[in-house]
Amino acid sequence: MTDQASASSPSHPDSSPDSSADSSTALSATARIAQELIRFPSVNWGEGRSDGETEAAQYVEAKLAALGLKPQLFEPEPGRVSVIARVDGSGSGTDALVVHGHLDVVPADPTNWTVDPFAGEIRDGMLWGRGAVDMKNMDAMILTALGEILGAGERPARDLVVAFFADEEAGGVRGSQWVVENHPHLFAGATEAISEVGGYSVSFGDQRSYLLQTGEKALIWIKLIARAPAAHGSRLIRDNAVTRLAEAVVALGREDWPIQLTDTTRQLLARVGEILGVDPEQVGPDELILRTGTAAGFILATLRVTTNPTGLTAGYKHNVIPEEASALIDIRCLPGEEEQTLARVRELIGPDVELQTMHTDIGLETPFDGPLVDTMVGLLQKHDPGATVLPYLMSGGTDNKALDQLGIRGYGFAPLQLPPDLDFPAMFHGVDERVPLAALDFGHRVLTELLRSY
Repeated sequence: MTDQASASSPSHPDSSPDSSADSSTALSATARIAQELIRFPSVNWGEGRSDGETEAAQYVEAKLAALGLKPQLFEPEPGRVSVIARVDGSGSGTDALVVHGHLDVVPADPTNWTVDPFAGEIRDGMLWGRGAVDMKNMDAMILTALGEILGAGERPARDLVVAFFADEEAGGVRGSQWVVENHPHLFAGATEAISEVGGYSVSFGDQRSYLLQTGEKALIWIKLIARAPAAHGSRLIRDNAVTRLAEAVVALGREDWPIQLTDTTRQLLARVGEILGVDPEQVGPDELILRTGTAAGFILATLRVTTNPTGLTAGYKHNVIPEEASALIDIRCLPGEEEQTLARVRELIGPDVELQTMHTDIGLETPFDGPLVDTMVGLLQKHDPGATVLPYLMSGGTDNKALDQLGIRGYGFAPLQLPPDLDFPAMFHGVDERVPLAALDFGHRVLTELLRSY
């Protein structure tokens, strides 16, 4: 597999899908770019199946080139394209900062959506579509923040490595992981990184707070396989591969994993207790988090291991008992708990079900302190006076996991000021994914100032 640097003629931004349907809506540059990116259906189905990131990558490449940068395209497999560019800083900063997003999105079934998931529709003051939140919104913020700084003849405070990765939704194997393994020199001098799923607002009662992501749970994707002799569907067969598999799947899906707190979750619970006027020791972690409203959608899963069945495959005819049945399980455990978690999983599924590990990735946890954290906290409070900023451990994962292999500390910081009634966690991989236009512009302002000053 080889990389290609600017191997294809980029699509000009003006050649992006037609936006005449909402031409009466005056969109900011950030919203317009996010809308255009959504219209490239860069769907990643996982396990090597993808519609590819080529068109979206070429669009980003053109935007970066128009700013006077020299972006490179990397394509380890046909259609799986990442874009990376380096921006020289003013010299006021020291180590380089990686600012990154991903260009792929998970599938979306249009029959379940209110709008076409790839039309980039504007409705009710929001941008709708797959990727509006995860994470073409921040991709657009990065481009417009750079555009504002470089367009004014200025430079960011420090050198930036700007990356738009492929394949994040399948663990980054053909994206960040491949780039880190094959081209580590691209990140020379970088010590910190910012990306998605942090810096967004939640409401605890009447208090607006921002969750700054300082950690990620570890990831283990496994496949369970049960086998037994095939037989006619009319026979009395007790040793049935489907039944055996189903028992293992139910055991994992119903397991009540115990609460395990980390430094990050302890800090978060203490701060939430202060805001709500509740003693965490009295009400317990679960009950306290449930009182946070929509924020609980992400935070609850950070208190324990989760083992969610996500796919089932078995059989080929109604009257044939199959000889094999398989299931996909998405395991997220706390950093450093991988071996213990897998040992418990094997106990739950029993000796008659085979366990195959399909993909693993590390967990991360970074202290909620230091100059970058202080700057991010300060900017959020500057642009939203009176807000509080709290650390949190993300239940999922990002491309920061790959960068960590190079000693680069990663944070989730895609700043969004959101209405309190918007169930933001439900937008990730959910139906009717959408983001308020005002939130995109808030994020652009905060990110631009961060890159100018840090």
